[in-house]
Amino acid sequence: MNFLIEKFLLHIKSQRNFSKHTIKAYGFDLKEFSRYLESLGVDSPRKIERMEVRGYIAFISERKVARSTLLRKISAVRSFLSYLFTNSEMENDPFELVTIPKTEKRLPHFLTEGEVGRLEDSNAPAQVNAEKKNYLFAARDFAILTLMYSSGLRRSEVSGLNIGDLDFYGGFARVMGKGSKERLVPVGDKALKVLRVYLDTRPRPAQPGLPLFLNHVNTRLTGAGVALIIKKMARRARFARTLNPHAIRHSFATHLLDHGCDLKSVQEMLGHKNLATTQIYTHVSLERLKEVYDKAHPRAKQG
Repeated sequence: MNFLIEKFLLHIKSQRNFSKHTIKAYGFDLKEFSRYLESLGVDSPRKIERMEVRGYIAFISERKVARSTLLRKISAVRSFLSYLFTNSEMENDPFELVTIPKTEKRLPHFLTEGEVGRLEDSNAPAQVNAEKKNYLFAARDFAILTLMYSSGLRRSEVSGLNIGDLDFYGGFARVMGKGSKERLVPVGDKALKVLRVYLDTRPRPAQPGLPLFLNHVNTRLTGAGVALIIKKMARRARFARTLNPHAIRHSFATHLLDHGCDLKSVQEMLGHKNLATTQIYTHVSLERLKEVYDKAHPRAKQG
């Protein structure tokens, strides 16, 4: 089974452009599925039937994993078995007639425009240096925050940027998104100005091929490092709840729609493959519109 799993992982990497994070997660999930089958005495794909699939779903459900994790594991197994069926390793698709839990549609967490302003004010380099006595990374951290809110980048996209990916004259950044898909995203004048200040403080020469954001040992800042920076910035702004990079991305999209940007443009800037993924932000904007209406209209609450 392990050989077939490796073939499948190579397939989704080379033929379907899955991200390295998804491939790693799928590999972990499928090896877990393989161990589950071994515990049942199933040693061949041709012996996998609906009962084994249903049993596995029940097995991982009983472990009380997060719903998103459960759905990912099911997706990994479903894609793997579909691949085997397509390549004649199985006589039928055991996922037929199997009921799959539905994805929970949660509205994304985002900041208000006032909260974004508070976050920026609390983390401005002058403010941070006054509090922390010349903190070396104040300009870097502020540049990360400003760029993320200006362009809606994922933390992995921020980490992957090189200096040469910034076009200061055109006001764009070249970003490598999910599935190794490249796109150009606008960068606002404020963010460009902040990035110039950061580059002037950077400890290494500003050559195009070098990483844009560096860590304390002067190597590329990781996505986890970006998340830690945003978390610290939220604490400095005295936010009651923790903050992650995706909330900044959600705020970017929500505020664009609030100010009249069309959904298709937001989709392109976010790098979403399907418009349906972006449509969740219209629900957020409608929720806020209804809230404003209820507060402002003199007869909104009258029955």
